Amino acid sequence: EVQLQASGGGLAQAGGSLRLSCATSGFNFDDYVIVWFRQAPGKEREGVSCWNSREGRTYYTDSVKGRFAMSGDNVKKTVYLQMNSLKPEDAAVYHCAADRLPCTIVAASGYRYLDLRGQGTQVTVSS
Repeated sequence: EVQLQASGGGLAQAGGSLRLSCATSGFNFDDYVIVWFRQAPGKEREGVSCWNSREGRTYYTDSVKGRFAMSGDNVKKTVYLQMNSLKPEDAAVYHCAADRLPCTIVAASGYRYLDLRGQGTQVTVSS
């Protein structure tokens, strides 16, 4: 059974930090890029970051560059999203997902067509 379980969300103050985790199982982790995307009520899905372990590269959407850092552990098959300097506009449900296409293509498609995805975790940022 494929699982991508996001956790670590919660309430943070503006300027604060949270660290999200995504534990995966049931698929060949090394064959996929892993992404974080978010969706706030009434807003469209927004891609946050994409990690390609084979390339050793991570891609970020402009609004989080310099504040968020995505990393992964191929042994634990877990990825992380360190979120610093949080802003109220970062509030959303954050989901992790996996795709067999490269990050550049995933990003170009707006993170809309993802092979695998799991439940999200709520992030709330107070001003």
